[in-house]
Amino acid sequence: MTKNEKNEVIEVLKEKFTQYSTFYVTNTESLTVAQIGKLRRICFDKKVELKVAKNTLIKKALEGLDAEKYAGVYDSLNNVTALMFSENAKEPALIISTFRTENKNDKPILKAAYVDGAVFVGNNQLDSLKTLKGKQELLGEIIGLLQSPAKNVISGLNAGNKLAGLIKALEEREVA
Repeated sequence: MTKNEKNEVIEVLKEKFTQYSTFYVTNTESLTVAQIGKLRRICFDKKVELKVAKNTLIKKALEGLDAEKYAGVYDSLNNVTALMFSENAKEPALIISTFRTENKNDKPILKAAYVDGAVFVGNNQLDSLKTLKGKQELLGEIIGLLQSPAKNVISGLNAGNKLAGLIKALEEREVA
C-alpha cells in the first residue's frame, strides 16, 4: 500500500468517525469468507457499516481527530479488526449476538465500543450494550414522564367537577 493510499484510507475513516457517534471494534479473525459475506449482508440490512482496516491506520485516523477522546479504544487495536459504524448504539451488539447464535461460533469478538463518548472495553460488555436505549426511546420515556403529572392534575380537576356537582345536588335536597 502506497503512502497516498494509506492517507486516503485514513481520510475515509476520519469521515466515518465524524459521521457516526457509535462504532464497535471487533475481531473477525478465523471467520470464513462466506461468514464475512453473511455478516456484511446482515450489517447492510440493519444500516450498520462494516469496514475492515489496518490497526495503525485506524489509530492514526482517531488521533487525527482527537487523540484524548478516543484513547480508551487504542489498546483494542490489535489482530484482525473490523469496525462497525451505526447511528443506533445497540444495533451492532444485537447483530454480533445474533450472528454468534446462528453460526454457533464465538466470533466476531467485541474488542471495544465507542458510544456517544463512552468507551466499553471487552467482549463481556456485549450484554450491557444490547440493553442500551436509543435516543428515540429515551425521548419517549422523558415525554411520558413529563405528561403523567399533567394527566393526574387534569383527571383530578375533572373529578373535582363531579364532586362539586354532587355537593350541589345534596344541598338542593336539604333545601327541598
